[in-house]
Amino acid sequence: MSLDMAARTANAVALLKESPHTLDGFLKLSEIFESTTLDPHSRETVILTVAARNQCHLCVAMHEGKLDALGPAPDPERLAAVRAFTHQVIAATGAVSDEELAAFQAHGYTRQNALEVVLGIGTYTVSTFANRMNRC
Repeated sequence: MSLDMAARTANAVALLKESPHTLDGFLKLSEIFESTTLDPHSRETVILTVAARNQCHLCVAMHEGKLDALGPAPDPERLAAVRAFTHQVIAATGAVSDEELAAFQAHGYTRQNALEVVLGIGTYTVSTFANRMNRC
């Protein structure tokens, strides 16, 4: 992580500390999301999808770096499926169609993974909204 990115991240965390409950909630949810059965590439793809949709440039830059550090995706089509499914969940406020869920599962994901996508959306909605409110 570059010095500029580290400073921006530290600033975002410092501003989030103005609400200890929000910071604590985000950190706990983030830790839980990181322990899900979604593979690391898929988790970072969910985060990047939420960050890009919510226009949180700090999160996009930070998580692009994390995704790059993971190395090449073993199955780019699988990541495209999780990206599309994340968009569908957001657009439908969770009420995805049976066909959309089946398309997601056709790439080796499970119903558990689908619910973990929801967790990722919620977790990183907190972060991206707070960062934007704090002008990070």
